[in-house]
Amino acid sequence: MDKLVPPISVYILTFNNERTIRACLESVTPHADEVVILDSGSTDETLTICKEFPVKIYHQAWAGFRRQYQKAADLTKNHWIMFVDADEMVPEALWDEISRALTKNDERICGYVINRRNYYMGRWIRHGGWVPDKEIRLYQRDKGRWEGDLHAKVTVAGPVKELREPYLHFPYRNISGQIQTIDNYSETAAQDMLKNGRRVGPIGAFSRAFFRFFKEYILKRGFLDGFPGFYIASASAFYVLTKYAKLWELKKGGGRSRQS
Repeated sequence: MDKLVPPISVYILTFNNERTIRACLESVTPHADEVVILDSGSTDETLTICKEFPVKIYHQAWAGFRRQYQKAADLTKNHWIMFVDADEMVPEALWDEISRALTKNDERICGYVINRRNYYMGRWIRHGGWVPDKEIRLYQRDKGRWEGDLHAKVTVAGPVKELREPYLHFPYRNISGQIQTIDNYSETAAQDMLKNGRRVGPIGAFSRAFFRFFKEYILKRGFLDGFPGFYIASASAFYVLTKYAKLWELKKGGGRSRQS
């Protein structure tokens, strides 16, 4: 398949993504008119791999999720732009659907919601808290902005439509990688809650963590994904408990003071 018409700019944030960035770029560079990389200080082979592809590489120290995403979006040039994470791939079937959607030239549609399929612990996850996993990824550049903090998302000023084909996500190398992510994200979440004056006691922290596990493993049928489904729900509950424990630690004057 050739480059899409109308042309699309894809933008990607990178930081030590040597595990996945090659597959990511192999899936987007044949179709995107422009690929923008915004790196926040990679020390592995990420940028060496990126230079093997026709991409534009920019550098900016980490400025927080929303600001970093928006900076990368602002560096693009085309009317239609698409965010792809460095540990994701865009399959041919999705590119075909995007091409058909944009060829219709319906200017009333300002953005497209795309589903994400997650691969973890040797299987595609089809239930639990990771399903459904969808958000606006493709949109008109002048109609969309990143909003929020830790879980920043694109908001679009106008109608959006959902595409059927998913993109593919390979989030963690192993369990250690997931635990490290929980540590990083819970730190940022605790600082955000501290700024917003949030309070929680041990009963509240436990009940929130328990309900998260119950919701993802029982109500959303995570048990149908076997042990990976059990671990994902357990890790999600642990994240909730950890962010409230770190909030308590910050209120007591301990913990780190890293900026989100």
